[in-house]
Order: sequence, then C-alpha cells, then structure tokens
Amino acid sequence: MTTSPHPALAKARSVSEALPWLARHQGRTVVIKLGGHAMVDPELTAGFAADIAFLRYAGLRPVVVHGGGPQIDRELERLGLEREFRAGLRVTPPVAMDIVRMVLAGQVQRELVGLINGHGPLAVGMTGEDADTLVATRLVPWIDGEPVDVGRVGRITRVDTSTIETLLDAGRIPVLSSVARSAEDGDVYNINADTAAAALATALGAEALIILTDVRGLYARWPHSDEVISRLTATELELLLPSLSDGMAPKMAGCLDAVRGGVRAARVIDGRVPHSILLEMFTDEGFGTVIVPDQEPKQARERERAAALVPTPVAAGATPQMMSWS
Repeated sequence: MTTSPHPALAKARSVSEALPWLARHQGRTVVIKLGGHAMVDPELTAGFAADIAFLRYAGLRPVVVHGGGPQIDRELERLGLEREFRAGLRVTPPVAMDIVRMVLAGQVQRELVGLINGHGPLAVGMTGEDADTLVATRLVPWIDGEPVDVGRVGRITRVDTSTIETLLDAGRIPVLSSVARSAEDGDVYNINADTAAAALATALGAEALIILTDVRGLYARWPHSDEVISRLTATELELLLPSLSDGMAPKMAGCLDAVRGGVRAARVIDGRVPHSILLEMFTDEGFGTVIVPDQEPKQARERERAAALVPTPVAAGATPQMMSWS
C-alpha cells in the first residue's frame, strides 16, 4: 500500500538541504545594500524585511544600508525642485540636502525598521552621522577634465564601526541611512549608498557585500547584449570600470573597493526577484555578478566547503569558524 507524501515534506526537505549553508554562514557579518525597485514595491520590501530577519535568526549578523532615490525624487517633484545627476551622483544643494536627510532617516528608514521589527525586536535605525559612524569631506568629481560642483555630496574619510558592532553583539540589526557628518563644517553630506555600504563592509571586516539593484547584474556588452557576467576578479573589474554606465559605476567601484579591502566577495543581484538574498546565500544557484579577490586558492576553497558540511562544535563564548563565501 502506497501513501501520498506528507504536505509538509517539501518544506522539510528545503530546511534539510539548507543545513550546509546555514553552517557555513554562522556568525558571519554580511552588509546588504537595499535600493532600486525593491524599495518602491511594497511586496518586495516586506519580503526583504522578512529575509533580513531570517538571516539574523539563522545565525548571521546582517547590516542593512539603504538608499532612497525614488522617494527623494517624489519629494523633490512635490516641492517643485529639479532632479539632477552628474558623474552618477545626485546633485545635492543645501535645500536638497535637507530633503535627502528627511526622506532617508524620517521615512525610508523608519518604514524598513518597522517591517523588520514585525518579525521580532531586532532592527535599530541610525544614520552615518550618529556617533560619527561615517565622516566625510566634500566630493568634487571631474568630468572631461574639469571639476564639477555636485553640492553637499561627500567622500567618506573615516568609518567608526563601534556603535554598529555593539548592536551586532547585542543581536540587533543595524539599518543605516547613507548620510555622513562633515569633517569640514559640522554639517552633513549625502553619500552614495553603494559607496557607503562598501566602506562599511570593509571597516567591519564583513564576509560579504550584497548590493540589490534593478538589473540582473553586470552585462557583458551592454547595450548590445543582456548576457550577465557571473564572475570577475578584482583586476578584471578594474579594467572594465572606465567603460561602465553612470548608474553601474558606483556599484562596481564599491564592490572593487570592498574586495580589495578584505571582503571575501561582493555581489550585485536583482532586487526585483522575490527572496533574492536567500537564493543567493543558501543555494548553489547563485545569480547576478560576483566580484572576488585576485587570489582564490582552489584547494583552500574546497577544504572550506568540505568543512562547512560538518558543523564544528563551538565552546560557549567562542567565535564560530569562518568559511569563505563563494
């Protein structure tokens, strides 16, 4: 006599199959930048918040850095102010800086913190200016050999992770808005969220930087092809940077800085895909574009993967062994 599978069997198999990845990621700090379509689609945003809470309950130490471009654009339009970008950066005069600060910290951050905390008292909102977590000086990009005034846009000169590490050690999820205190005049600067996430991942010694965006990854021959480059070394990416579009350049420059600064891997993935973070972290079917350091000893990676399949007992108070993220 045959019996039909139990309705919960598929869920049980999924949990069982996730065990090697759960063991591999225990205790890891992962910096995740949220941006693009996932921030304006309520269903995707709610799913993102649930996934971040899941990572925390699964034993990871997630840190969220968010932008807010669409929301800032709407507020500027409502107030009759123009939206302008130069060199891939939002031109931010003082009046626009007030709006950026209000939208990021007072609207986007509060909504995201609330959604995450719907799954438990986990998330704590902060900005880069809190406790001087991010300190910046004025950024003056060059276009066609000439300096360009982009207003109150900053270049990060110092990162203090002490507040974030205290929150992580307490089991909290820091959610950070990408503004920084000025080292020059006591005011604040608007910071590109991709750049802020990369700087924070480097300073924290994070295992991974994940950037959610509106595309599937870095295209090989855009706009002539939609083929996604799945993997690049730091040097390969460095050679490609001058040819990238304004929108992709800050993301990939951030990824390059992160892996050159010690982050094991940085990936740009499509935030329009539901549960994209979980697909990336807990399956072999990774997607998007991953940037890795130039040196990746094959034997070392194979040993770490094998070790991840057998969780090692950890004494109370000890730090779990870190495995490389691929």
